[in-house]
Amino acid sequence: MLIVSHTEAHATGMCALAKAGVPDSHARTQMDLLIEAELCDRPSHGLLRLPRIIARIGNGVADPMTTGVAEWRSAAFLRVDGRAGLGPVVAGAALEAVRIRARETGIAVAAIANNNHLGMLAWYVERVAQGGQTAIALSISEALVHPWGGRRAMLGTNPIAIGVPALPHPFVLDMATSIVSMGKIYDHAHRGEPIPDNWALDATGERTTDPNAAKLGALAPFGGAKGYALGLALEVLVTSLTGTALGTEVTGTLDSDRPCNKGDVFVVIDPISGAVTASISGYLDAIRACPSSRPGSPVIVPGDGSRQRRAERMAAGIPVADEVWREICALTQASEAAPLSQYAGDGAARRLV
Repeated sequence: MLIVSHTEAHATGMCALAKAGVPDSHARTQMDLLIEAELCDRPSHGLLRLPRIIARIGNGVADPMTTGVAEWRSAAFLRVDGRAGLGPVVAGAALEAVRIRARETGIAVAAIANNNHLGMLAWYVERVAQGGQTAIALSISEALVHPWGGRRAMLGTNPIAIGVPALPHPFVLDMATSIVSMGKIYDHAHRGEPIPDNWALDATGERTTDPNAAKLGALAPFGGAKGYALGLALEVLVTSLTGTALGTEVTGTLDSDRPCNKGDVFVVIDPISGAVTASISGYLDAIRACPSSRPGSPVIVPGDGSRQRRAERMAAGIPVADEVWREICALTQASEAAPLSQYAGDGAARRLV
């Protein structure tokens, strides 16, 4: 692992994206998201994604120029055709539109199809919550999770993020509906450590403690039958609003050459009053003050841990795998969008989501 300052990582990524023909403003949006994921200790949604993004541009399945085409189907429902744009660029434009509209209508929804991978959902909802509005973000992925009682992957990890205004920081929840991310499986494999036997199935549908076998199998839903039900509900909800693919038909967030056909949904809600924000802030502080059952580990609320890690990495730098950094640096020297290396394109990196 290398330690790289967030400013150097951002500038290097900007250079690589420029070489791939990405306009400066779009490259900045993409890199802001990737670096934020690294700062918050979400490397599976950070710099590891950059070579694949550039490969998708080179392969013609990601358009670095577009922000998508949007149509208001009603006063509060925005339908967006992403035109295969970069995920955060298209989503950012849609989110800004519904954020403004929600000031008039109280609530507004964006349903996005034909858009590339969004990355870390917390990045979107936190920005909205910092502006005083509540936000919900939903997305789906390739099938990586087995249904409760099933033996193979049929559902996406189907993350949900919620941002609510509060002081001194917004409340931010960002979670997948799988018991762990595939990134944790790869972390255990990299360190040669077994995984708990309830995390994943192998390719034959049997429980495994071998992270390498789990790469080829399926993740378990979190919370047993309830987590499976929630993940399934989110998948059909998103698809009902976006008209996009389901389950094993979803492609494009983990590969470098197939169109991305999953759906994304954003909901923005205007607050009732500032008094509610004050009440929520006090409630969250009361939870933090709850006596801890673990000596030396205070009670926290979602988002607290990420902010602490972010502050530490802003000061000390971010750890980046040698192979990832070499790949990105090589892309800054390319004359055009380059294909993925074996590290970014083989099965070992394919299923980080």
